[in-house]
Amino acid sequence: MSGELPEGVSLRQDALAAEFGISRIPVREALVQLEGEGLVKIVPHKGAVVSGLSIDEINELFMLRSLLEPVLLKKSAPRLTAEDYAELDAILAEYKVELHAQHTTRWGELNTRLHDVLLSRAGQPRTAAIVATLLQQTDRYTRMQLSLSADSIRQAQQEHEELVRLCRDGDVRGAAALLKRHIEHASKDLEQFIMSQRRASK
Repeated sequence: MSGELPEGVSLRQDALAAEFGISRIPVREALVQLEGEGLVKIVPHKGAVVSGLSIDEINELFMLRSLLEPVLLKKSAPRLTAEDYAELDAILAEYKVELHAQHTTRWGELNTRLHDVLLSRAGQPRTAAIVATLLQQTDRYTRMQLSLSADSIRQAQQEHEELVRLCRDGDVRGAAALLKRHIEHASKDLEQFIMSQRRASK
């Protein structure tokens, strides 16, 4: 989850079970869950290996998010409560601290939680479940995007703060438009990064 293992590394069930002092059954279950999140691939006769970064996957996942999340936000924002905004403010405050401390794993958790709270009052559980899965599958990409540069960090922080402000001010249309741009910007950043990495490796 923290991005420490490079693409293609084999994840042997017996070695992982021994490392964590558990049986192979929970290890197998965890690997299946990680496959569902796009973090590993289970290859016949080889087992689980760490997934690589895919531009096609980034484009698809973030495109789906950019379509679905603004729809949920338009329905959710007018229904957000004082308690919701208190939680959003707390998330933003911690987010700022963790960004400057370079705690990438916590970035992803806070980013997902912020989106969860913003969309939580939409009253569309099926769409919300799809978005929750997409957020889970894009978590590693989100953390990578934030770690690319100081500019990425500042922009993400500013966009999150502006999202909450627009919702609080009742500008639902503006908030939905910003959320769409926010997601599209992350996708573009990541695509450019992966392409530059591939060029550098040639």
